[in-house]
Amino acid sequence: MSLHSTLDPKAFGRVAVLYGGTSAERPVSLKSGAAVLDALQAGGVDAFGIDVGDDILQRLAAERIDRAFIVLHGRGGEDGAMQGLLECAGIPYTGSGVLASALAMDKLRTKQVWQSLGLSTPRHAALASVVDCEAAAQELGFPLIVKPAHEGSSIGMAKVADLEALVAAWKDAAQYDSQVLVEQWISGPEFTIAVLRGQVLPPIRLGTTNVFYDYEAKYVSNDTQYRIPCGLEAAKEEELKSLTARACEAVGTQGWARADVMQDADGKFWLLEVNTVPGMTDHSLVPMAARAAGLDFQQLVLAILADSVEARG
Repeated sequence: MSLHSTLDPKAFGRVAVLYGGTSAERPVSLKSGAAVLDALQAGGVDAFGIDVGDDILQRLAAERIDRAFIVLHGRGGEDGAMQGLLECAGIPYTGSGVLASALAMDKLRTKQVWQSLGLSTPRHAALASVVDCEAAAQELGFPLIVKPAHEGSSIGMAKVADLEALVAAWKDAAQYDSQVLVEQWISGPEFTIAVLRGQVLPPIRLGTTNVFYDYEAKYVSNDTQYRIPCGLEAAKEEELKSLTARACEAVGTQGWARADVMQDADGKFWLLEVNTVPGMTDHSLVPMAARAAGLDFQQLVLAILADSVEARG
């Protein structure tokens, strides 16, 4: 399938860009949504924005909507809830369906699926108590990284080196999510790889002076490094792209997605997570990868929208 959209912009009908929402990632979604809306309108699409709130049911019923472009990050937009609502309303939408969205949003269950297929992902445990923290420390050793199981944008994440720090990080992460994940820390470079319309785009190698690629490095810092080409030799880059394709296929993603992968000192790749509605801000990674594949931002947005026609005409 071609990365480019060959459809007449008028063929999309009236497109609602769904952004904002109520998750912890709302500020990022507001920026992503504004950028997508501008690009669609500049491309000749009859698009308008809906800042998703408690009145979303009434808004969907009141507006004439032929298609929805989902740019909601996090819970309520990326977890299958909005996808299910649009399915019930009979409105075609961009990106992954209900199952893949819900699965990818749950980091723990995504890892369990990958493990069942023999795909490499760091050893991990779920935390719900101090006893769980003690058991994880005993089983996994240190250092570890703690993550809310259903948050994105690195919200609530922390690297820990001892039990006291692990318990504190678990309590902090639990403010965002009742389910908290802890996994082995992989020392080495981090890569992010976008998939668009069934094709794996050029991988990006991330570099940051922070402890890891956290919220500040993603959205605030101006010294975060993005390497495209990623610096891997050809065979290793193909291995990384193949692993990403298998990881996304296992989850069942559609349209577009982005996987995050670590490489250890021995050169082995480790899957971290898949995002089904990646960021679309000026700091975002999918637009960067798309540019390396020959698509500007407007072409990328139109390609994502075009895929929804074929997936859910």
